[in-house]
Amino acid sequence: MCPMVTIIVPVYNAEKTLRRCIDSVLDQEFSDFELLLVNDGSKDSSGSICQEYAQKDSRIRLLDKPNTGVSDSRNQAISLARGTYLQFLDSDDWITPNATKLFVEAAEKYHCDMVISDFYRVSGERVSPKGDIDEDCVLTLEEFASHMIENPADFYYGVLWNKLYRRDIIEKHQLRMNNEISWCEDFMFNLEYMRYCNVFFALKVPVYYYVKTKGSLASQGGNISKAIKMKLMVFDYYNNFYKHVFTEEDYEKNQLQVYRFLLDAASDGAVPPSILPGTKKLGEERSRAITATLSGEGIQNEQYRSRKLLDYYLEPLAQKNNLTLEEIRLMFDLAQPHCSTTLKELADFTQMTPRHLSGLLQKLTRKALLKAESHRGGRQLSLSFLPAGEMLLEELAQVQSNYEKACFDGFTEEELVQYGCLSDKIKQNILKRL
Repeated sequence: MCPMVTIIVPVYNAEKTLRRCIDSVLDQEFSDFELLLVNDGSKDSSGSICQEYAQKDSRIRLLDKPNTGVSDSRNQAISLARGTYLQFLDSDDWITPNATKLFVEAAEKYHCDMVISDFYRVSGERVSPKGDIDEDCVLTLEEFASHMIENPADFYYGVLWNKLYRRDIIEKHQLRMNNEISWCEDFMFNLEYMRYCNVFFALKVPVYYYVKTKGSLASQGGNISKAIKMKLMVFDYYNNFYKHVFTEEDYEKNQLQVYRFLLDAASDGAVPPSILPGTKKLGEERSRAITATLSGEGIQNEQYRSRKLLDYYLEPLAQKNNLTLEEIRLMFDLAQPHCSTTLKELADFTQMTPRHLSGLLQKLTRKALLKAESHRGGRQLSLSFLPAGEMLLEELAQVQSNYEKACFDGFTEEELVQYGCLSDKIKQNILKRL
């Protein structure tokens, strides 16, 4: 049976980072994938590391080949791939545990030809989120192209690794990387691929860690004349792409914007130092659980485990809606059945102080998610979701579904029934005491 996703990782002399990369794939919440490791004639221990992992996990397939470059490695992997979708990683980078799951969910739900996501830029011990499209949204080819024209040389559009592709489109049109160039070959592939796409989805969640170690075109040893020729070749692809996408009239209106590519490409997609807004110490960009507490016993440890699992599913929703984890937690609590009619009662239900809860409610009101009203001299509180908040309810319900699936993974139907009966007994015993 063919897997849903083929994940492709070209490998060349990556012994220092390869285990981190492979482990991030094997730790995916989504498991219906094959991992193609392409050892491109590595001279270090990368080949033996690949063999070690391939022997441990049947989802891993290894291709050993002479050193012919990253583009040829990807091309050979594409020819061997069996998945419905293709996902790419570089061997010195890694992905979040929910990366493939979020890609596939979006692709299946919206029948996408391409899913594109935000990513993290890692520079030393600092990390900052990077994206270009400001909200989760479905886009047509024309709409996607209109976003891209604003930042034509941005990594967000140019690279392979923050995207999910449909393999049938690639095979139908025999799309492959250009082995003759060593700069922007990813972007040229993307431009060709996008010509055959109708539906795009922008995922406003960073799912990929890009480590800034790659050199620019100017630092790769090529002469200036060769660099200029490469950039002109890529621009020719880029220019033809917009001639294909836009009507003649629209192309004329946007021609100056199209030609901006030549100017923007001069930066080679350089990643600035870690002084950008949102920059954090690596490891602090997402909430982390305390391992010892997770495995501990007792009521507090059990509550901690449940909270951290819920946070795991709530945090991506917070990121793509520009909310804090605390704000999305409150939205989740408010979406649950409760009988709180005063601020004090709601504070008790959400385990906050009334003052802190009041501040959070004001923030959610300013963000047009909630409407909060006081009655009877402030003694009564009524809350209602505004249209933007209503739109979150479906996703909050999916969070609860994901949480429950994770908790009851591997349970038989009989075990679920037994659990339900035992939970109800526990509930009745607690009600007797309270």
